[in-house]
Amino acid sequence: MGDFNSKEYSFADVKVSVLGANLTGLRGLVYKKSQEKEVVYGQGNEGKAIQRGNKKYDGTLSLLQSDYELMHKAAVAAGYEDLVDVPGKLINITCVHQKEGDVGLSTVAILNVEFTEVEEGMKQNDKFKEINLPFIALKVRKF
Repeated sequence: MGDFNSKEYSFADVKVSVLGANLTGLRGLVYKKSQEKEVVYGQGNEGKAIQRGNKKYDGTLSLLQSDYELMHKAAVAAGYEDLVDVPGKLINITCVHQKEGDVGLSTVAILNVEFTEVEEGMKQNDKFKEINLPFIALKVRKF
């Protein structure tokens, strides 16, 4: 019988890289996959089938200003005004999860990412600046 390990994945085990930079100031990564679905009706008032439409991938990357500045400088060095201008073919988000003591990895690749906006601001008594970067993507793959 194998050893029982109740250790779950935790945020401390997450490693994310964007534009070739490992984000050490990562505060959060939320992404979702959705697909349009609609019930098809015919005779009567009960559905006959469920039809599927387009798939959509989007999310938000939250990070400290220091990591945002690294990504911004990489965008400018590549000839773009800021992160919102960088085309999706240049940005993939790779997220690697590894449980303590586990040799296996769980990897998520968010492919062809384009950031849709950058909002910055701070309030009185803030100890650090967190920046949220909403994004859309063409695909999410889990390995």
